[in-house]
This record gives sequence, C-alpha cells and structure tokens, in this order.
Amino acid sequence: MQLNSKEAKKMLEDAKGKTPHDGWIYHSICVGDSAARIATCLNLDSEKARTLGYIHDIGKIKSFQNHIMEGYKLLKEKNVDEEYCNVCLTHSYLNNDINCTAGGIPEDIPFRTNFITNHKYTIYEKIINLCDLLCTNKVCTLEQRLIDIMIRRGVHSNTVYHIKESYKLKEYFDNLLGHNLYDLFPEIKENI
Repeated sequence: MQLNSKEAKKMLEDAKGKTPHDGWIYHSICVGDSAARIATCLNLDSEKARTLGYIHDIGKIKSFQNHIMEGYKLLKEKNVDEEYCNVCLTHSYLNNDINCTAGGIPEDIPFRTNFITNHKYTIYEKIINLCDLLCTNKVCTLEQRLIDIMIRRGVHSNTVYHIKESYKLKEYFDNLLGHNLYDLFPEIKENI
C-alpha cells in the first residue's frame, strides 16, 4: 500500500494526546511540508516527499526511545510500501553510517545496522535527513537545530562528526538547487 500525505497526516492527528508530548507531531508536519518545498524545486514528487516527512517519526506513537524500529514495524504491519517503511530507519543516519547520528552512538540492533550500512539512500531519504535537521515545529537554520539537539541530547563522541556531515548534506542540496537552500525558506529570517 502506498501512503499519501492525507493518510499520513491523519495518522499524526490521531496520535495527538496519546504520547508523552505532541511536539514530534508538529516537527513531522514541518519536515513533510519542508521536504515538499525542496522536492518541488528539484522537480521531484512533492506529494511523496511530504508523505515521507510526515511519517518519518511515526514510531513515536509506540516508543520515543526506539521510534526508528517501531515506525518501521508499524508501517510494515500496515503493509505500507517498502520505501515508506524505510524512511523510518534512514531519517536519523547520514552517509549510510549508523554512527552518523545525533544523540550518541546507538545500541547495536543488527537488522538496523545492516540496513543502514547496505541500503542505497534515495534522494527522498536524503531530503528527509536534511529536513529532520532543519525543523523543530518550524524551519530554522542548521545551526539552530543542531544546538537544539545538543541541548536536549547532550554532546557525544560522534557529535562533531555528525555536525560536519550535516553541513555537507546541506551543501549537497545547495549545489543541486544552484543556490542556498535557505532561499526556499524566507521564514527562517523570522525564526532567528
């Protein structure tokens, strides 16, 4: 089954008030809407990008700590197409590297480690990686978001590596677009 953004957003709306806090829901909506804007400028499927952004953190319905695996399992149980399930696994890890993530080195879950290491990221997954790093409940600069993450999760042995790779990802999209990615989001200036 292929999800659409309306169905994905309904999943988010239905989760309101059922988890420790709803911040992740507004973050997911921001990620989806931002991903759609980038996809449009790259002549990609904006509906697909929006849907992937909306569902990337859907596992938080079941567990904040293990939302990556829970999201993947939840969508698999609903017989959602593989690409939509995969974004739950890939959204937190840059460069096919399980250690290139915010919040410290994750515990080893063999399936996840093997998947991240061997999966070829799609352009849509890279867009979600980037938008996850640009959004709280609103679009902000990479610096603002990375500081937000460090305040909440702390600084770890992989933090500098993750920051450097985050900037490389933004530069990758700057080059694809032919201009600074922030030009797509004039509201960033209001959010500083």
